[in-house]
Amino acid sequence: MKPYVYITRKLPEEILKPLQQKYEVNMWEHEDIPVPKEVLLLESKKADALLTVLSDSIDESIFAAGNNLKVVANLAVGFDNIDIKSASREGIAVCNTPDVLTDTTADLTFGLLMATARRIVEAAEFVKEGKWVSWSPLLLAGQDIHHKTLGIVGMGKIGETVAKRATGFDMNILYHNRSRKPEIEQQLSAVYVSFDELVEKSDYIVCLTPLTAETMSMFTREVFKKMKQSAIFINASRGPVVDEQALYEALVAGDIAGAGLDVFEKEPINAEHPLLKLANVVALPHIGSSSIETRVAMMQLCIENIEAIIEGKPPKTLVNKDWMPLVKA
Repeated sequence: MKPYVYITRKLPEEILKPLQQKYEVNMWEHEDIPVPKEVLLLESKKADALLTVLSDSIDESIFAAGNNLKVVANLAVGFDNIDIKSASREGIAVCNTPDVLTDTTADLTFGLLMATARRIVEAAEFVKEGKWVSWSPLLLAGQDIHHKTLGIVGMGKIGETVAKRATGFDMNILYHNRSRKPEIEQQLSAVYVSFDELVEKSDYIVCLTPLTAETMSMFTREVFKKMKQSAIFINASRGPVVDEQALYEALVAGDIAGAGLDVFEKEPINAEHPLLKLANVVALPHIGSSSIETRVAMMQLCIENIEAIIEGKPPKTLVNKDWMPLVKA
């Protein structure tokens, strides 16, 4: 029998041809509706490989059910939706899609910063709603970006690439990270500082840190109070690194000037979300890597990782480095 691959979201048929030529492939029929957990459990029992998305919870129950399961290929850089320890314990490889989305996500992050600073979304809606009836000196005046101080929390590859974008705006670059990046400091004149110093000195704070036990809810009301009142906060990492109630209160109280958000604590959000009621918030539906070229490249990388594991070859982007395949009964 051919190995069986289950895909948890509808992907373009053209992308799946390499898999379909080698394996039996089944796919959840919806692009924008999550696969129910009971369906995922049933599919896991017979699957050799799962191709998952960030909103799928791949926990211990999935791995325990997967008698033949060898690999989970996650269509994302992040993998906080996957129980990595359980995967390694069950001899299942977990792969992600780093690198191919770095530039695209950095573009979106800097675009979100610009949109928030210059009130671009607010201004576009102002025109569409027929409110533009005259010129005035401070009509929808925003804040300059050039020559301001950018603070990056989480100087991974995406953070480094955002910093490169910032050099074109002659920005001063501060960063905070688990480890220093001397080469980036040299190349981009970036300055390593403590988290508190970054928060206090930056005009723009961009969060690009992964979600871990240490980063969960790291942006609290106390942190926002330490920021400049003119500061703008951008989050393009993971929603739970921010206490959303604290952010809302900080924006209402004027502790900070605005926020640009591509991610939220619980996704998706609806139109009643409190942050959407604020004019100084630009909210996006988690589209950091969402360009056609990049999403196709991510899909292809998932497929290559699945092929490698099934064929007994090293995967390109293994997450759980302690993975060892098990012989299952």
